[in-house]
Amino acid sequence: MPVPWMLRFGAACGVVMALSLGVPGAIEAFTGETAATSMVIGIGAGLGTPALTAFHLYQSASSGRFGAIAYGVNMVGLALFAGIAFALNTVVFFLDPAVAARLLAGPTRIALLSGVAVFVVGTALFCASMVRARVFPRVPAWGYGVTLVLLALAAPLPDTPLTGALHVLAAGSLIWLSLSLRAGVVPERANTSYGIAG
Repeated sequence: MPVPWMLRFGAACGVVMALSLGVPGAIEAFTGETAATSMVIGIGAGLGTPALTAFHLYQSASSGRFGAIAYGVNMVGLALFAGIAFALNTVVFFLDPAVAARLLAGPTRIALLSGVAVFVVGTALFCASMVRARVFPRVPAWGYGVTLVLLALAAPLPDTPLTGALHVLAAGSLIWLSLSLRAGVVPERANTSYGIAG
């Protein structure tokens, strides 16, 4: 598969995923979780892996071995987190609250928390790789790490204007990163002082 095509496909997935996160998140800040917003968030989460792959391809010449490791951890964490988001938003949301509470207790709770932990660690590592590689703009690179980690940690909390704002900020960072890929050309190795190539 040609790299330029993957960059464009990843960029498109990143924008759609961001919109599926930001728009429902802003709505839920005032209405609470609804069936429609829950479905959009759950399904949109699956578009994260092509976007992350495109981000990695775009910066890989400058991010080196650390970037590859960060991408690997983030990819596993994102896959787990997307599965969790899909299950919670498209299945568990529609269950009787008592049934959902029993389902999310015991081993299921441990599995969910483990998946979230891998996602948080992977996101922080990939954020660090973007900041160090200096290929993406610094604001969305930092925004990727900060907002997505905070969203993961705030997931059990009720929907409020604060969580809605986090959804919108995360969406903004993802759209900015995705639009950075629009040329469909992998940049030459950036000049950095970190010595991060592997």
